[in-house]
Amino acid sequence: MHIMDPLVIAGQTYSSRLLVGTGKYKDFAETRAAIDASCAEIVTVAIRRTNIGQDPGQPSLLDHLPPDRFTLLPNTAGCYSAEDAIRTLRLARELLDGHDLVKLEVLGDPHSLYPNVVETLKAAEVLVKDGFKVMVYTSDDPIIARQLEDIGCVAVMPLASLIGSGMGILNPWNLAIIIDRVKVPVIVDAGVGTASDAAIAMELGCDAVLMNTAIAAAKDPVLMASAMKKAVEAGREAYLAGRMPKKVYQASPSSPTSGLIGS
Repeated sequence: MHIMDPLVIAGQTYSSRLLVGTGKYKDFAETRAAIDASCAEIVTVAIRRTNIGQDPGQPSLLDHLPPDRFTLLPNTAGCYSAEDAIRTLRLARELLDGHDLVKLEVLGDPHSLYPNVVETLKAAEVLVKDGFKVMVYTSDDPIIARQLEDIGCVAVMPLASLIGSGMGILNPWNLAIIIDRVKVPVIVDAGVGTASDAAIAMELGCDAVLMNTAIAAAKDPVLMASAMKKAVEAGREAYLAGRMPKKVYQASPSSPTSGLIGS
């Protein structure tokens, strides 16, 4: 990653633009190996599904991903109401000694895992007033994205496609509008399936990509994590470089045509 091009979220600077989840791995050791390969600095933790101290008698994720080495991002996966999400993140703040950077997601139904934006907006208002720095999973609706920014969320995280689907970016046009209209970081969250999906998100101008299943469900999660690291870096560099314009039905030789032998 370009050393002069850091990702800044809520005033904190990160060198990696790849954020990763910690679920769906076979064990904590594989989780750590994949995250090391990804070089991610921010890792999301589903408070309702992962032990970070709620159950003192069970292995804790914190033993493998210490908070002094990674920025933990507690999330509200599995919450279907604003009240549940708020309660979950307040618990996370207690467990993590006042940690206030969180990922809010309020789901609409257990089948599609599509965000309930009405409940998301309600929860975001309460959490921001409560002192949380809220990164928020949402639909790819540019109006909702602006409303979440206006509430005070520190990053807006529209889906590329449904959580766990691996379908890639289904509506690049909406993402482009959000990137154009929103000033806080825009992070593609959900739906990435392989490295090219991550690269495309970054080429569009997204500030970062968050993924879990694309790595954890790969045949070789550690190798896929390495591929995703490279894809995010390449996509960002391509965006900064500025691609050549597309020319329909107009060929242009790569080499100069003037001064050719025999011409």
